[in-house]
Amino acid sequence: MNTQAALQQIKQKPLKNIYFVLGTESFLQEQVRAAFLTRLNVEENDLNFSQFDLKETPVSQLLLEVESSPFFGDNRLVFAESPFFFTTEKPKNAPDNDLDALIEYLENPLDTTILVFWIAADKMDERKKITKRLKKHGQLIDVQPLKEAEVRKYLQQTIANDQLTFTREAFDLFFFLTDASLSKAMQELQKIRLFASEERQITKEVVQALVPKSLEQNVFDLTSSVLDGRAQEALRLYDDLLVQGEETIKINAILMSQIRLLLQVRFLQNIGQQQGTIAEVLKIHAFRVKLAMQQARKFEIKTLAQLYDELIENDFKIKTGQMDKELIFQLFVLKTSQLIRK
Repeated sequence: MNTQAALQQIKQKPLKNIYFVLGTESFLQEQVRAAFLTRLNVEENDLNFSQFDLKETPVSQLLLEVESSPFFGDNRLVFAESPFFFTTEKPKNAPDNDLDALIEYLENPLDTTILVFWIAADKMDERKKITKRLKKHGQLIDVQPLKEAEVRKYLQQTIANDQLTFTREAFDLFFFLTDASLSKAMQELQKIRLFASEERQITKEVVQALVPKSLEQNVFDLTSSVLDGRAQEALRLYDDLLVQGEETIKINAILMSQIRLLLQVRFLQNIGQQQGTIAEVLKIHAFRVKLAMQQARKFEIKTLAQLYDELIENDFKIKTGQMDKELIFQLFVLKTSQLIRK
């Protein structure tokens, strides 16, 4: 069940006794969390509300809570955070658990308890008996990151509801700066709402002023300049990052990871893979793949492999102190510019 369907069910229909919220999109998680609290009319310090971190608290303690009757109320709401035993995760110092006792509860839950497992992971371990029982007796709420088109639609609807108007350039920049992440976009949108209390028209300049670039995005711009042969601009962006306190070794590492991504994408494109499949194979957001495809299609695999090898060599030279780290990076930019322009 997706988030919107889940929110409707939580608000209007009889509640199930067991839910599991699976996924890593924090904005959607918070929406579901708020819906449960509102529906059962409890606050986080309410006697009929409890939450447990199962990386620290044994299942036996959770079971004592869920098997207790509500205190002067109709229902008890229990949030079980980080139930690692549904996944392949093996945290250090985690408590030993009697999962058979939990399975017994899943098969016969207390009618007055609403138990919600919060599984912040891409998937569960389907091989485990406990996972199979949860899927059989619990209601799934999917809060995985939305696809690019879904994030665009959600943001456009939210912006329209806020009675804001983004120019096309402003929206595209906002989408890029928030990495097509719904959680990040909704967080940054709060600042734009405050700005727009007087001005409802949002321009590219407004977005540039209010939404900061991450280090990865700055290095993305640097990478674009390098691969376009714009050495002067690339060196200016590099100097800006140094002024901001970033280390050459870190910049080089991120640049190396971006060139590696272009190399992987170019190879997969060459064997006929499409954007969605590439995202699944590389286990990254489809929006990152889309940007990488736009850059990678301009280069042969041989060229990208040559750049990647040189970055690895530079990383070794920097770490072993063979040359001045800033000089190494500057020489790479200048040599790449000459290579691209040939």
